[in-house]
Amino acid sequence: MGNREFKVVGKSVKKIDALSLAIGEAKYTADINLPNMLHIAFLYSPYPHAEIVEIDTKEAEKTPGVVLVLTYKDVPNTLHTTAGQGYPEPSPYDTRILDKRVRYVGDRVAIIAAETKEIAEEAKKKIKVKYRELPYNIDPEKAKESERIPPEGAYHLLPTIYEPEKNIAAGITLSVGDVEKGFSESDKVFEDRFEIHYANHAALEPHAALAFYDERGRLNIVSTTQVPFHARRITSRVLGIPVKDIRVIKPRIGGGFGGKQEVFLEQVVGLVTYKTKRPSKVVLSRKEVFISTRTRHPMITWYKAGVKKDTKEIHALRLKALMNAGAYGPHALTVMANAGSKVLPLFNKIKHLQFEGFSVYTNLPVGGAYRGYGATQGYFGFNVMLDMIAEELGIDVLEFFKKGHIKKGETSPIFEKLGEGKEGVSQIIRSCALSECIEKGSKAIKWHEKRRKKIRKGDKVRGVGAAILMQGSGIPKIDMGAAYMKMNEDGSFNLHIGATDLGTGSDTILAQIAAEEIGTSIDKIIVYSSDTDFTPFDVGAYASSTTYISGGAVLKCARKIKEEILKVAANMLNVPQDALFIEDGTVYTKDRTQRVTFSDIALYSLYSKDQHQIQSVASNIGLESPPPFMAQFAEVEVDIKTGRIDVVKFVSAVDCGQPINPALVEGQVEGATVNGIGYALWEEYVFDKKGRMLNPSFWDYKVPSIMDIPEMEVIICKTYEPTGPHGAKSVAEIGINGPVPAISNAVYDAIGVRLKKSPFTPERVLNAIKEQGLKL
Repeated sequence: MGNREFKVVGKSVKKIDALSLAIGEAKYTADINLPNMLHIAFLYSPYPHAEIVEIDTKEAEKTPGVVLVLTYKDVPNTLHTTAGQGYPEPSPYDTRILDKRVRYVGDRVAIIAAETKEIAEEAKKKIKVKYRELPYNIDPEKAKESERIPPEGAYHLLPTIYEPEKNIAAGITLSVGDVEKGFSESDKVFEDRFEIHYANHAALEPHAALAFYDERGRLNIVSTTQVPFHARRITSRVLGIPVKDIRVIKPRIGGGFGGKQEVFLEQVVGLVTYKTKRPSKVVLSRKEVFISTRTRHPMITWYKAGVKKDTKEIHALRLKALMNAGAYGPHALTVMANAGSKVLPLFNKIKHLQFEGFSVYTNLPVGGAYRGYGATQGYFGFNVMLDMIAEELGIDVLEFFKKGHIKKGETSPIFEKLGEGKEGVSQIIRSCALSECIEKGSKAIKWHEKRRKKIRKGDKVRGVGAAILMQGSGIPKIDMGAAYMKMNEDGSFNLHIGATDLGTGSDTILAQIAAEEIGTSIDKIIVYSSDTDFTPFDVGAYASSTTYISGGAVLKCARKIKEEILKVAANMLNVPQDALFIEDGTVYTKDRTQRVTFSDIALYSLYSKDQHQIQSVASNIGLESPPPFMAQFAEVEVDIKTGRIDVVKFVSAVDCGQPINPALVEGQVEGATVNGIGYALWEEYVFDKKGRMLNPSFWDYKVPSIMDIPEMEVIICKTYEPTGPHGAKSVAEIGINGPVPAISNAVYDAIGVRLKKSPFTPERVLNAIKEQGLKL
């Protein structure tokens, strides 16, 4: 199968939605306006922790144009999680639409619905609130001893560590072998602390949602969601409206990166429309996106490694992780678990392993799903520690990588011991080109010509650093996707999928998978996605699942369609089915003496005596989560006088199995890498002592612009994953995990300074030079 010649797969075909996006015809949630529609604004808490003693909305309600003002007294009291995850969600039920207690600066206090957004914003200023301030904590290392943050009655559906009275949102411990014995047997023990920070997804399109009743009295919700089916289920639970009476539609989305895996607007517009029987819409401002949506979880990791000098291998490794969940706990378990599960199997020859992780509540903004999802946090310390160990052993870190990494045919006990919030799944690596990635990436960055050379020009010194990574492809035995197809009279096909295209090109990828299997061209596949009424179930776009999980469903569906096409053609030609083959939308006998086109077959099936629709449906669940692999290399230039770091060149060599669309693979890797470079160098929430964000705008919160993007090179090291559709694995997340450690290692190569706290601002670089007593 790995040597199969593809006609559609493996080709950089144009995205099927490219033209509509380029000319501005694609409709986003904010573009939709309905007659008689209400506009929603929120009043937010100015305090990190407080109880609402009194709230007076009379003056706001008197404002001309105001239709509805809601406080905690007026909304359902249902505890739920906003995490758009499969049921039962591996996240605590610790959230209400509105609560009498507010838990961070930016928590919601009231909902205002008015004829215009301007009126709603003006009216919220007239709401009078008397608060009783409560003790607060913004330090995760003090969370267990601080005032309880989650509400009374908060609970977890899964049998996991959850201790809300101690502000523990999640906990995991596991061991392989005897780590203390391993340390005692080691010749050298390394130990260090690494700290990674808050960051925003910074999607170009802000979060938005609208709701309306259709002519049959059903609640329709249009939303910037990555998870339409989870949004429907959670909204149903919170509002007490049956699932059958709710429809969720995902239009075009201007980026998600995990931030739109949360369900916190759908229930609001649904409630306003339910109460008023009028359409309602909310579009968050950029400031609101920063202070009130979701972030990357900050994390502190402590790595301890014991090394044997004779074998030049890691003998024992301990990872302790402390994750700041923020004021609520969506994804508190799974993100923290991934810091171990996506990292520790990469070096599978370590005999003694221990992982201990805790997520804790603080009175700070809420962490959620974010591209990389725990692996980004875990790989920082891991790759810096590997760089330190290799230096101590006197070997090139690339040789250390190649010797130690997991390889095809191998496994790791971590796969089975540490899953995403539940028992893991034992699996064997069936495809791996990581050594090839290391070789090709190192040549592209000119590793051996530049490493340890400290090339200097004036106050600027150059260095190179590397990081190796693995991720996953869906959550095994949990994530599921489905697809439906039918054949039309002209030989075209409707493909209905629940999978959510966030701008990643997944509609195009899934169309390529279908076209390849059926034996037609991609322009004959008409894709309709992400509508809970008209598309089959799919968990949504997260956990690098779309190509692998949803693509697997499309492949199964297309195979059934292909089988039915051949069956009908055999009847038409009066030959055995196994005497036929398909090529370019035509069925031929093997001797090519007879043929029928797809259009002929479709018309025959619809209008012959055996009339029927050629159609199929299929579901797919991943039994494994085959990891993509990547080696990333950074060349940096450090100004020793100012502390400024400039990334000169960045190389990413990736094994994502068989690339379905190489151009989209490159785009995903480049986008993730730029995302990671911005995270490494600039993007950071700045808080005052009460947890108030001081830089909630793109003016003060720096994200990379075109001027900041270095020379970039993406190298695809193709393999064939036998469990994936047409040999494919995932690719969208993994590229964000390497920039932080690769840049840190490159800075050390340049000036001998280890950066262990991100982002690597000029101030931190200069402080590190001073603290480590270096004279440059």
